[in-house]
Amino acid sequence: MSVMKLLDSILGNATGIFTVVIVLIAVLFNYFDDPDPVKYNSMAEDTKTLEENFRQQNKSCFILGASGETGRMLLQDLLGRNIFSKITLIGRRTLTFEDKAIENLVQEVVDFEKLEDYAASFQGHDVGYCCLGTTKAKAGTEGFIRVDHDYVLKSAELAKAGGCAEFHLESSRGADKNSNFLYLKVKGQVEAEIEALGFDRFSIYRPGVLLVDRQESRPAEWLARKFFGAVSAVCSTAMSIPIQVVAKAMASNTLLQPEQKTEILENKDIASLGKGAGQ
Repeated sequence: MSVMKLLDSILGNATGIFTVVIVLIAVLFNYFDDPDPVKYNSMAEDTKTLEENFRQQNKSCFILGASGETGRMLLQDLLGRNIFSKITLIGRRTLTFEDKAIENLVQEVVDFEKLEDYAASFQGHDVGYCCLGTTKAKAGTEGFIRVDHDYVLKSAELAKAGGCAEFHLESSRGADKNSNFLYLKVKGQVEAEIEALGFDRFSIYRPGVLLVDRQESRPAEWLARKFFGAVSAVCSTAMSIPIQVVAKAMASNTLLQPEQKTEILENKDIASLGKGAGQ
């Protein structure tokens, strides 16, 4: 009995210490948070009007990476809004859905190693969304660069050549082509190279740690999500964001007119837009 009491005491103390640490770290993250966004706060008031106006333009779009977490949520959000006359999914395989066939949804299966042979799949779209991505741990260094740089850049090039006017890219917080960290460097490089293509509009989204219970999560990723999820429960930080908020922000931002051709939305901008845009 005394052993059980001892264990209860230890666990209780550990929980208390962990809570204090979470609060302190949350306060620290909040101190170094992104500047307060002011651009998107009033969008919820006129979302319906913006959606209807956009719908009248009869535009089409494509999504790269719809089998992934963000891409799946983005597709769901866009279908719910019904703002595009046609949505094309471009990927390695055909995706299946529990519901019956979705109207105005087209799927193009491509070989990313031979994208030049599938140029037709990238033609005739007004808007492009790219949610492609992997990790060095999952694909190795070469595999990571091939997916997050080569596939993404080539897709953007084909989309631009096919008449696509605007491109929305899911990148990462801290992306910097001059970074000493491979992940951030590759993200920054592909941002810069796509910007050089000259889309009429290029929107870059730089979320922090994506909060989602991924089925294939590795232990370290699962622990990181639980940690930042706990921090987010205490206060909003620049370090993490729910996956559905990112997807909603990408869809909502499409309805807005940017102040310049290239725009970068940091984590707090994404959170403000994704949480503030009502439907």
